[in-house]
Amino acid sequence: MKANSFCSTQTGGTIPINVSFEIWDATDTNLLASGVTGAITETSSPKWEEYGLVFETLSSQNTVILKIINNGVGGCGNDLAIDDIEFKSCGDNVITTGTSTSNSVSLCSTETPYNTTLTATPDFSVYKTHFYQWQVSFDGVIWNDIAGETNASLSVSISMTSVYRAKIAQVAINLNNPQCVSFSTEYQATVTTIAAAPSLECWQTATVNTSTCSWDITGTQPTQPTIDCWEIATFNTTTCSWDVTGAQAIAPTTACYETATFNNVTCVWDITGTQPTQPAIDCWETATFNTTTCSWDVIGTQATLPITACYETATFNNTTCVWDITGTQPAQPTIDCWETAAFNTTTCSWDVIGAQAIVPTTACYETATFNNVTCVWDITGTQPIQPVLNCWETATFNTATCSWDLSGDQPGLTFENELELCDSETLILEPETGIANPLYLWNTGETTETISITLSGSYSVEITGSTCNYETRIFNVSVAETPIIDSVTSDGNDIVISTENSGNFLYSINGNIFQPNSVFYNIEGGRYTIYVKSQNCSDIVSQEYLHFYIPKFFTPNNDAVNDSFRLSGIEAYGKSQVSIFDRYGKLLKFSRNGSFDWDGTFKNKHVPTGDYWYVVIIDGQKLTGHFTLKR
Repeated sequence: MKANSFCSTQTGGTIPINVSFEIWDATDTNLLASGVTGAITETSSPKWEEYGLVFETLSSQNTVILKIINNGVGGCGNDLAIDDIEFKSCGDNVITTGTSTSNSVSLCSTETPYNTTLTATPDFSVYKTHFYQWQVSFDGVIWNDIAGETNASLSVSISMTSVYRAKIAQVAINLNNPQCVSFSTEYQATVTTIAAAPSLECWQTATVNTSTCSWDITGTQPTQPTIDCWEIATFNTTTCSWDVTGAQAIAPTTACYETATFNNVTCVWDITGTQPTQPAIDCWETATFNTTTCSWDVIGTQATLPITACYETATFNNTTCVWDITGTQPAQPTIDCWETAAFNTTTCSWDVIGAQAIVPTTACYETATFNNVTCVWDITGTQPIQPVLNCWETATFNTATCSWDLSGDQPGLTFENELELCDSETLILEPETGIANPLYLWNTGETTETISITLSGSYSVEITGSTCNYETRIFNVSVAETPIIDSVTSDGNDIVISTENSGNFLYSINGNIFQPNSVFYNIEGGRYTIYVKSQNCSDIVSQEYLHFYIPKFFTPNNDAVNDSFRLSGIEAYGKSQVSIFDRYGKLLKFSRNGSFDWDGTFKNKHVPTGDYWYVVIIDGQKLTGHFTLKR
C-alpha cells in the first residue's frame, strides 16, 4: 500500500488494509477454504503483495464462488486494489528417481538398451490419493502418454535420449483434464552414440571406453630385426611379423688388371687396378685394349679422298681426322609455287621450269584465289542455303543477284520492299498481289494500282479483295548513290577499280558489259575507258586508264598461249625504251618508242630455257627485273 500523505496530515495516519478470502461451492452453502491477509500497513512507494489459499472441490464440482471481504474499519485511506486473481491446479511435490535413486543417467550407445525402474514418490502435501499416467518426451517439448503405464513405478528400456515424468491427479477422471493435474520431476536419460569402430593394425586392439564413449586402441608394432647391408626388412601385415629378404651382391667380373673386394660399409664390391696407358696414335688409327695380352692393339688407315660436287674442294683435316669439304652450292633462285628448280651438275647452276594453272570458271557465289602453298586455285563460297518456306511460298535461286527469290504471299501479311530512287528520275511503285479484284488505298490518299514518286521515303498501300482478303505492301525508297571513282590500278594483268563511296555499283571496261565485281582479270595491256554506274540507274561515270604490266614468263611453243614476251600497252606512252639481256649481260633485244614483242630468238636462233633480264624506261621511269622463258 502506498503511503497517503493527505490522511497522515489530516487524521494522524491511514487505516491498515485487511482482507478476507472465502471459497464456497456453487450452492453457496459449503465453505471450502478461507484466509485473511492480516493488517497491511502503508509503504513509502507502491508494493504488490501475493496471497493465496488451497482448497479442494467437492465430487463432480466444476464451479466455485469467491468472496472478498474488507475487514478494515471505515475512515481515511481504507482503499485497496486487487490484480491477477488466478485459479490453478495444485498437487504434491513428486520426485522421480531411477533404480539408483538418481534423477538422470548418461549412457554410451554400447550400454543400450538400458533397463531401469522409475519411481514417482509424492510428499502427500496436497493429495490424499494419487492416480498416475507416465509420459515420455524425446525433445523435452512434446510429451506423449505411455499406454497402460498408470502405476507409481515404470519399467523402461532406454535406447535413445529421452525424458520421463508422471502426470498426477487426486481423482482418476482428472488425469484427462489438464486443469486438474500436476507433474512429477523429470528423469533425464542421455544416450551418446559411439563412433564406428576404427581401422586397426594387426598388432592393435580396440576396446570401448564407456566413460568417454570412445574407442581405446592398444598394442605396439614388433621391433624390426637387425639386418645385413644387403638385406631388406618388410613388415608382413598378414603374419604380423617382419620378413627379411636379400642376398649379398655377386662378385663382379673384373678386367685383367683389376681386383674386387667386398665393402661392408658401402655394401658393394670395391674394384682396384688401372688399365695400362693407351699409346699415342694418329687420328685415323684406333687403339683397342687386348684383354688376353692385357695390352693395346693399334689399327687403322687414313680415310680415302671423297667424291666432291662441282662446286666443292676436299682438304684433309688432321685435327678432326676427316676430309673437310668446302664450297657452297649456288643458292636456289626464288621460284613461284608452280615452278620446279633442278640443280644442273653439268653447268653447276639451277634450271627452273613450270607454268601457273589457268583460272577456273566459278559460280556467282564462288571466289577463285590462287593458293601459293598448294599451288592450285582454291574455290571458296557456298550457294546460299534455301530459306525455310511457308506453304504459300516458292524459292528460286537468282544467279544474277546470287540469292534466293521468294514468291507467294500470305493473306493478311505485311510485305516490305527496299527500292532505290535515281537522281532526277521518277519511280513507279507497282505492288504485286494474288488477291482477286483488288482495291488499293495508298498512305498518300491515292486509290490507283500504281503511283509515281520523285522523293525518297516510306510508302505503303493496303490491298483488299472481294473475299475479305487483305495485305499491306510497304515500299522503303532511298536515294541511290552516284558512284565516285577513287582510283584505278593494275595488279599484274588485272585491273582493280576503287570508289570513294559504296552502293550497288556495276563496273565495265568497254561500256557494254557490266559486272558487280570491281576487279577485271587477265586483261591485255592498253588504254581503256573505265565505266561505273548504280545497278538500278542509268547515270554512268567514266575515266580513261592506261593498263600496262610486264609478264613473269612466256612459252614460245606455238600453242597460241603466251607464245611471246609482249609488253601490251607500251605503245600508248610518249617515250619508251626496252632492253632484254641474258644471265651473262648480253643484249638480245632492243626497242624504242613503239610496241614490243620478243619471240625468244637471237640472230634467228632459239635461246635456251632460263631466266632473262629486262630494263624498261617509260617517260623517264626505269623498271628492271627478270622473267622466265620456258620451252
